Amino acid sequence: MSVRSMTGFAMVRKPIAQGEVVFSLKSVNHRGLDLQFRLPPELDALELDLRAALKSRLARGHVQVSVSITRTGAAGAAALNRPLLEAYVRAFREAAALHGLEGQPDLNSALRVPGMLSSADAEELHEEVAQATLAAAAEAAAALNQVREREGAATAAELQDRCRAITLLVKRMEEIRAGATAAFQKRLNERLADLLNGAAIEPQRLAQEAAVLADRSDISEELVRLRLHAGQLDQILQTGGEVGKRLDFLLQEMNRESNTILSKTGGLGELGLTMTDLALSAKAEIDKIREQSLNLE
Repeated sequence: MSVRSMTGFAMVRKPIAQGEVVFSLKSVNHRGLDLQFRLPPELDALELDLRAALKSRLARGHVQVSVSITRTGAAGAAALNRPLLEAYVRAFREAAALHGLEGQPDLNSALRVPGMLSSADAEELHEEVAQATLAAAAEAAAALNQVREREGAATAAELQDRCRAITLLVKRMEEIRAGATAAFQKRLNERLADLLNGAAIEPQRLAQEAAVLADRSDISEELVRLRLHAGQLDQILQTGGEVGKRLDFLLQEMNRESNTILSKTGGLGELGLTMTDLALSAKAEIDKIREQSLNLE
């Protein structure tokens, strides 16, 4: 399965004898699958079936599910809810008398009250409408996934480019690291010369101290892990499927390695500044990957 974005929109229209069913899905990113329904009253009984149909086709995302039924001709004729209208007028006049207000009920406002006008068939869910709605749900989910796959493929390609950039930065840091011990010896010698005011120090002792400092600041393991994680991330994107949560964990590890590298490269002078710049660049790439991966299913 391809990498999918969690953002997308799809609409399906299904003809029925009375008119048509319009089914739309609008999706944005979310930690899990959150389905929010806006259904006409006659479809309330179908919500569980619609929820099951969509859950089998969508994995993650905040999805707004909107369904409307447009009726034509005699099927679309609206009936006036007389008891509700009488209750509306009565409540209006009671409120006017209670507060000493003047005015007459407005018919246009009354007709906009939910339930004031209803189709003659609205109260009963016909089998044809139910089947058309369920079919529309399946088609809309498939169309939504196509949209999300196109966006996901573009995002995955960009993330893979960033993975390659991180790998190149790691390679450069490994090259610089090869000269780290010599740099430590030079820096340590300069510091000791300042402290000892020209007094002699044994070369062997100097080499030992430099080796200790180099070991404490060695970033070879962090670089190896960072390169491996970048390769794993690229492999996950190539494999596809539900990659979002796996990427989140892997990016946490990559961020931890880059932070450790930054904390260990402060004692190399100019060499350390170069290493820091490279590590910061890697960290910036990781942050950009994390930001974009939040929208992947």
